[in-house]
Amino acid sequence: MLIAFSLAACNKKTTPAKTEAKPNTTVIAKKPNPKIVTPVPKVISVADAAAKKSVDGRLYYDLEGKRYWKNYKDGKFYLYNKSMHGNPDFTPPK
Repeated sequence: MLIAFSLAACNKKTTPAKTEAKPNTTVIAKKPNPKIVTPVPKVISVADAAAKKSVDGRLYYDLEGKRYWKNYKDGKFYLYNKSMHGNPDFTPPK
């Protein structure tokens, strides 16, 4: 009798039938979320202890892949541009 009950429990008629997919269904693809771009500030204020010192003695700070150099006249850090090389405000006092 035990064998008969175990065979009845494994009967294929007790498993649910497979359902067929409806041919008229449409699939809607989700659009990816747009990447949020934060604006890059031109001037930041950073404590000198958090800044790093370059080989020539100037202080710089890296923020989100951008490098800021210290202006020794006003104490703020400015986003790098080519005009900083000749400007005496960006050279450290001796």
